[in-house]
Amino acid sequence: MRIAVTGANGKLGRAVVEQLRDSDHLVIALDQAGERAPGFVRVDFTDYGQTVDALSGIDGVHDGLDAVVHLAAVPASGLLPDASTFHNNMTATFNVLQGARRVGIRTIVTASSETVLGIPFDTPPPYLPIDEVYDTRPESIYSLTKHLEEQLATKLVRWDDELSITALRFSNVMDVADYAEFPAYDADPLIRKWNAWGYIDARDGAQAVERALTLSRPGFEAYIIAAADTVMSRSSASLAAEVFPAVTVTKTLAEHETLLSIDKARELLGYEPRHSWRDHAAPLDA
Repeated sequence: MRIAVTGANGKLGRAVVEQLRDSDHLVIALDQAGERAPGFVRVDFTDYGQTVDALSGIDGVHDGLDAVVHLAAVPASGLLPDASTFHNNMTATFNVLQGARRVGIRTIVTASSETVLGIPFDTPPPYLPIDEVYDTRPESIYSLTKHLEEQLATKLVRWDDELSITALRFSNVMDVADYAEFPAYDADPLIRKWNAWGYIDARDGAQAVERALTLSRPGFEAYIIAAADTVMSRSSASLAAEVFPAVTVTKTLAEHETLLSIDKARELLGYEPRHSWRDHAAPLDA
């Protein structure tokens, strides 16, 4: 496929571009920042004209696309004033989704976020493991933008019965270099309570993106995308019992099983995490 990746120079974006190019797709890397390189174009996605132009064709780069992976965003609360986060993320997502429709692109994969599930879990989740069944519970402006972006997608696919939009609710994205810090989390389970001890290796995030592009069913679908395990050395059952004692655990948990359920992604996308921090991080007493 001919695929544009917005936010191509971010942590997840770099992994997605590499994965798709390794699979022999033609990948156009689009971002507001980055050094000059083949296949990379600077685009301000808050500018609708630039966005549509970049998706419809760029001289010497591409003359049309089959799909768009939209990762560009202010990636968390607190990096900019709330109003700036809202306006940037909502405007960019509208421009990419609507611009793709206008130029005839029918396959879109977009980065949503685990934060729509109620993160940080100061109010406990309704049950564990957390899944896609209960309604979104945004607790920050960043999370609110991700909720509204999903709502936008549901309306656009209603208008266009050939359009496929997949929202991937990524957990906290990590590279191998990040794993050295993980053993320190064992000192206090509350350090990572905020997202139920979840994470996602960027390479597995890229796998999920490629699987969503390949499936590309008309309509809208959302998936939680996380690693198969938690960031902790202790058992998931003991973490749930200590930190969320009043929350129902709906299944027997494997030793380190993620509390961000990836069952739906496994079943419908064929997603299966291949990477764990446990393969890289040295123990604290090493």
